[in-house]
Amino acid sequence: MNSFQQQLAALPACEHLAAVELADPQGRVLARIENAPGSAGSLRVYHALATRFGAITPEAAEAGLAIFAEHTAHAQGHPGSHPNIDRLLAVVSGELPVLTVCEVAR
Repeated sequence: MNSFQQQLAALPACEHLAAVELADPQGRVLARIENAPGSAGSLRVYHALATRFGAITPEAAEAGLAIFAEHTAHAQGHPGSHPNIDRLLAVVSGELPVLTVCEVAR
């Protein structure tokens, strides 16, 4: 399995984005991921998933967990330490609905 950094390097760049917002089926924004140090990698993953799958569906979330690689295992053992991974786990388990990814341009 490739590391998170290796997989991240293969994803499209997102310099044009200031953030992505994640909305539930009613349009309520549940989370915002900023394009900033500490969260830019997560933004890139979520953007790539939305581009590939159209939304954060359970299938997309599974793909995202694979991209996060070693961080996924850490998140599973330490709930709350990786909220962007926890969110994907919640979509897979059905705790969260399918999420729409809304781009926020710079």
